[in-house]
Amino acid sequence: MGITSLPSTITTFPMPSEVVIAEEIGHGRVLTLNRPNNLNYVSEKVALTLGQKLEKYEKDDNAKFVILKGAGRTFSAGGDLERIYDARDSVLEGVYRIYWLFYHIHTYKKPHIALVHGMSMGGGVGLMAPMKFSVVTEKAFCSTPEANLGYHPDCGLSYILSRLPGRLGEYLGLTGAKLKGKEVVAAGLATHFVPSHKLFQLEKSLLSINNGGEEDTIRSVIDEFSTNVQIDETSVLSKLSIIDDCFSRETVEEILDSFIREGRTQTLSECLRKEFRITINILRTIISDDLYEGIRAAIIDKDKSPKWNPSTLDKVHDEQLDLIFKPLEQHDLELQIPINEEECRFK
Repeated sequence: MGITSLPSTITTFPMPSEVVIAEEIGHGRVLTLNRPNNLNYVSEKVALTLGQKLEKYEKDDNAKFVILKGAGRTFSAGGDLERIYDARDSVLEGVYRIYWLFYHIHTYKKPHIALVHGMSMGGGVGLMAPMKFSVVTEKAFCSTPEANLGYHPDCGLSYILSRLPGRLGEYLGLTGAKLKGKEVVAAGLATHFVPSHKLFQLEKSLLSINNGGEEDTIRSVIDEFSTNVQIDETSVLSKLSIIDDCFSRETVEEILDSFIREGRTQTLSECLRKEFRITINILRTIISDDLYEGIRAAIIDKDKSPKWNPSTLDKVHDEQLDLIFKPLEQHDLELQIPINEEECRFK
């Protein structure tokens, strides 16, 4: 599908140089991720800008709600992998800022709405899923492919995936499988399904709200445009009983499996602090450079043939895993976020 067939507000606005376009329209505030040629990656600059704007709007009495969307055909493909590959552990400060951004989104004090029309991967899912309202179209698809890169579900995904039905979170985290359109809503990663031809009018109606933009009002507006979600028998979601059976067994894949399951009993803050610690240890290649090798094979050389170290799962030892989870040597580098968070959409 060409760009010209997308709703006009998503693709035909001027393309300034800002990585995030901020608009103030009535009581609404619209933030557009503006790196369409780079899949709207969440870079350090994007995270900083989003964080600053969200904080500003949270304190602005005239701002009643925030809309987040992506320019072009992608909502967000998550982290900037090429930047990570080139910069290595010099991105640590940016990683800290990115984790704070995701904490802020989960605990935001005003209604926020994600309009997702296209790809949402990894950190992109981490952006859209915790929003009070997350709207997807039939062109939207979500995946969490971090494990395929020698990495782990980050950006709050251990918290989010662990709260999906049954063992679906383990399945998505381990396989990187895609959920499309209505499946995203049925899985619990979005709240509403709106056909793409109605998305422009939905955004226009939201920005026309003149009675304060209360949560119930926003919900009623979105409900007018949304359609019921029914999953057919070809969907992976119709096979949840099989997934539950397979991913409840004790296998070597339990390494990542247990990481997600553990999130069910942890708070948002605990999950984010755990993820941050793992991320830093992986970036510092504490036991392996698998993340960089995974990025090389998938993004840089594109040979799709990573040379993992260790090369097989049976060569992975508990002692190595303990190193990944261990506290950072400098305590002040740990992620410092509040222990008591506000109520989140995912509970």
